[in-house]
Amino acid sequence: MISEALSRIQPSRTMAMTDRATELRAEGKDIISLSVGEPDFATPPHVLAAAHAALDAGDTKYTPVGGTMALKQAAALHFARDLGIETVPERVIVGSGGKQCIFHALAATLSAGDEVIVPSPWWVSYPQIIRYCGAQVVPLVTHAKNNFRFSAGDLESLITPRTNWLMLNSPGNPTGAVYPAEMLLALGEVLRRHPRVLVMSDDIYAPLNYTGERHATLANLCPDLADRILTISGVSKSHAMTGFRIGVATGPAELIGAMQRLQSHSSGNPCSISQAAAVAAFTGPQDFLSDWREIFRARRDMVVSAINAVPGLSTPVPDGAFYCFVDAAPLMERFGDDEALAMHLLDHGVAIVAASAFGGKDGFRISFALGEDKLAEAMRRIAEALA
Repeated sequence: MISEALSRIQPSRTMAMTDRATELRAEGKDIISLSVGEPDFATPPHVLAAAHAALDAGDTKYTPVGGTMALKQAAALHFARDLGIETVPERVIVGSGGKQCIFHALAATLSAGDEVIVPSPWWVSYPQIIRYCGAQVVPLVTHAKNNFRFSAGDLESLITPRTNWLMLNSPGNPTGAVYPAEMLLALGEVLRRHPRVLVMSDDIYAPLNYTGERHATLANLCPDLADRILTISGVSKSHAMTGFRIGVATGPAELIGAMQRLQSHSSGNPCSISQAAAVAAFTGPQDFLSDWREIFRARRDMVVSAINAVPGLSTPVPDGAFYCFVDAAPLMERFGDDEALAMHLLDHGVAIVAASAFGGKDGFRISFALGEDKLAEAMRRIAEALA
């Protein structure tokens, strides 16, 4: 009864672990969840006020499939101001989360036998969406010793006549890797030699960059390649609006049109109230972002120090996002694999996600998007569980 396409994919393991932690809490167990990437901050008041105003005004009807003009204009402002990408509303699409934009872009362009180069460790949904579309995942393996970055030569060695997309995610989930401008410029040189290859630049974590450098993105650095780059952004991570389900993308007009055509038959328009809130998020005050970033930085430093103090665990210092990708290879003789390790930690009251969910191995990802007291207790439980 299940389609061949659906049989090629597995459920999201980050969502599965989060759901399991929720179930255990409902049973009365004390679980600290470090499994989901969701800021614990309250949604900014001006965003909530915009949502209330939209409700009061009766803005509860259908909107254009690809988003309201007000939100497309606000997104264009965001792309220019925050990412340095000049665009126009006609080249912007609004989806029900960045994930939907990614799904529609790949579904609109991939055919059986196509190849997609995906740096690994990767966000869990990239390979599943690619496989659902009938294409092949080509892992571009990265390592902690290189801050989970790859070289232009690494990329070029994997390009074949079947390569359709390169996936870029900076700052990255699950590693926190940030791609500097010089690296992206070198990738641009490779891409110019391979004009068939499209680029998915997932910049959803752009505000959470701890390097002190301005966020670098390919469409800004290589504007001559803009007709081959789809840039993904949104409000979920930057404005603590995960439940509003709003993502935005900008790229070549033909691709945006194809995504909108597909969206017209899948979800239709994103939530009208959420769109009004997202307008306020993009056009309203942005000064709180620097305060949030510094709080995340402090949490990162505390978690990295605590993890590296546990025998058998190690993690580099992530340059962005709010994740640590922890190596636990010395513990594998004891546990067998990282799934067993994850269940062991869950038994001790901490939910994490095994590295194998992200194309890695022998470790796990944790999110430090929680208050310091909860993070400190989670680190204590992990140390105790592995003592």
